[in-house]
Amino acid sequence: MTGMGRPEKPVNRTVPARAKLAEFLRERKARAGRTYEQMSETAGGMPSKATFERATSGSSVPSWETVSEFINMTITEEEVSTSALGSAYTCGLDLWIRARRATRAPYYVHKAPDPNLISTEADLLRDLRRQHVWAGYPTPGEMERMSGIGELPSSTTRRVIKGEILPVDPRQTIAFLKACYVVRPVDLAPWLFAAARAHAYLGAASKWDSAHQELLARIEKSQDQEEAAPAPSAS
Repeated sequence: MTGMGRPEKPVNRTVPARAKLAEFLRERKARAGRTYEQMSETAGGMPSKATFERATSGSSVPSWETVSEFINMTITEEEVSTSALGSAYTCGLDLWIRARRATRAPYYVHKAPDPNLISTEADLLRDLRRQHVWAGYPTPGEMERMSGIGELPSSTTRRVIKGEILPVDPRQTIAFLKACYVVRPVDLAPWLFAAARAHAYLGAASKWDSAHQELLARIEKSQDQEEAAPAPSAS
């Protein structure tokens, strides 16, 4: 039910991926037992009641900020007690990316690109562009805001997306990939290894090799720390 007590309109199912995101948000709201008005008031009016309502209509894809705040406003005691909140954000992000991919991508990519198949600079540029589409086609401005200051200028990102240039160095490549939701070191490592292969014939692979080795060292250190962590109590 809405804040006025009226039944909600049916979800717009024109785009199935968009409808699934709307249904996910409606289910969270129903479990939390909250109205859109209450959610907006708790959020300090941003997003507004109308913005929360539109997010569950299925007629458009809300911003990730709106989806994230929607999840914040519908956290249940069960999620807190079972440490399940992380999975709610993961699920929400996955549904949001799928909805964006279905409505904003300029062409359809059937699956995520595999960096292990990259051999040349042309391969690398093609698959960076495909990863951008797979991530739901974030705009250059969105990608710049997701990165550190000066790390990924929107003008550079725009040229990469158009297929005109490659990122200039490993740091910019990592920033581009993270803005396309390739975030974990274990997922970034194959891309850096691929970039080293792609640049090898130019004799410019050393900085890419170094970045790849640094990333592998971070992964190994993280794994060692996990193994060394004490096991949870059986009580």
